[in-house]
Amino acid sequence: MTFSLSKIVVSPEGDQLYTFEYAALLTQTSITLVKFYAELGVIEPIGSMLHPREIARIAQIQRLRQDLGLNLVGAAMVLDMATEIAQLRAQLKVYQ
Repeated sequence: MTFSLSKIVVSPEGDQLYTFEYAALLTQTSITLVKFYAELGVIEPIGSMLHPREIARIAQIQRLRQDLGLNLVGAAMVLDMATEIAQLRAQLKVYQ
């Protein structure tokens, strides 16, 4: 499978989607690592493209692994819990 930096794809919601290669470049990782994260379900690609939030998630995982020494599963769990807490806070604001 080949990836192109110049390919521009827009999601049905109008969001820019990026190639795995571009995500690897932005997050200073490898394409192999991005593919590995996708295979494990740590990130959710749209075909062979990534939404900016998934690229941000890769960067956050890398920071948690490097700065706190978390393993991949631990870093993914921290991000999932942070997302859930943010959603719960938003729901709480609605009820207040």
